[in-house]
Amino acid sequence: MNGAATGSADRLRDDVADPATWSVRVCGDRCTTCIFRPGNLMNLAPGRVANMVKKAVADEGHVVCHQTLGTEAPAICAGFADHPRGRVASLALRLARAGVLTIVPVVPEKESAG
Repeated sequence: MNGAATGSADRLRDDVADPATWSVRVCGDRCTTCIFRPGNLMNLAPGRVANMVKKAVADEGHVVCHQTLGTEAPAICAGFADHPRGRVASLALRLARAGVLTIVPVVPEKESAG
């Protein structure tokens, strides 16, 4: 199966890793509307980001960058990868730090000027 967004949102989290190359995609920098930037640039409900982090940490998972969702190359959000709890809890990031997986830096597509 390829990384197409045919499954549930949770399934997309599995797709940040490429088992064929033992690599994991991580955004190299926060996008301009990253949910981890100050302010509420994505107009999310209060507490939404905190809940996403809490669930990802509890699941040893991660938060996928919204600009990579639904693409063939979803990637871990740079803001989550920098988050003090996120970078420690994420199994994919721990495996990369241990040298089991290689990090492939991703540059999300630029948002269109609206």
